[in-house]
Amino acid sequence: MNTNSFEAVPLKNLDEWEEDLLRRYPDPDSIATSKTTDEFRNYDSPERDTVKEFYRLNHQYQTYDFVMKKREEFLSFSKKEMPVWEAFNFLNELVDDSDPDTDLDQFQHLLQTSEAIRRDGHPEWMVLVGLMHDMGKVLCLFGEPQWAVVGDTFPVGCAYSDKIVYPEFFKHNPDYDNGKYNSKYGVYKEGCGLRNVHMSWGHDEYVYQMMKNYLPESGLYMLRYHSFYSWHREGAYGHLLDDHDREMLKWVKLFNPYDLYSKNPEPPDWNKLRPYYEDLAAKYLPATLKF
Repeated sequence: MNTNSFEAVPLKNLDEWEEDLLRRYPDPDSIATSKTTDEFRNYDSPERDTVKEFYRLNHQYQTYDFVMKKREEFLSFSKKEMPVWEAFNFLNELVDDSDPDTDLDQFQHLLQTSEAIRRDGHPEWMVLVGLMHDMGKVLCLFGEPQWAVVGDTFPVGCAYSDKIVYPEFFKHNPDYDNGKYNSKYGVYKEGCGLRNVHMSWGHDEYVYQMMKNYLPESGLYMLRYHSFYSWHREGAYGHLLDDHDREMLKWVKLFNPYDLYSKNPEPPDWNKLRPYYEDLAAKYLPATLKF
């Protein structure tokens, strides 16, 4: 991690805030203003027809080899360089086909998430996590299909958990019957740590790699694993975790309600919010980002 880029980040109150963390977990009902929390992540009968078809494609084609290929292709960040607000302009055109809870464009969802975090008085770096957590979806800008960009993430290279949404679709994945990849540990070892586990390719890993020099470790876990629902929501893959993952889980669980329950059909007023977020981005991020 580039410690030089960290010196300007106002983290002096982080230790004090972390001690109070467990007493400050958000009440999901206070965030969910458009519907009850039980109505979110309804995959049995999603409101949008795209959701089930999305996961059929995602589970069929997200193989270990596919992930390795995409990491090599995109993690050099040599495609484009642009200001963060130019990237947000692209997100204004994207509606996530995997999301059963909202048909707002992605930038509006990011603002709803970051505003909910800000209202609860969390540090500025966490507000920035809310603003940036889906920035990796600009992968669609480079012609990537949504099944290779969005949706719940999961480890590749080992057996698929039945806690993943629509697990029945994995039967069509070539790795499902591959003896190298379909055992409990696959290519990994017990307690190897998530940093040594390759996740299905998508926007989580991409934005983590993009932001890893600008945010504290707790924020980076929020970015990297916010779509890993079978872990942070269902408790799967405990055999791959190390002590650091178990310590960081509380941060991912803290972030999740803001990402999930802040979705509201009423779009935020960007004209009013713009000065604050432009100042926030300028405080933490360089003038341009590499994609």
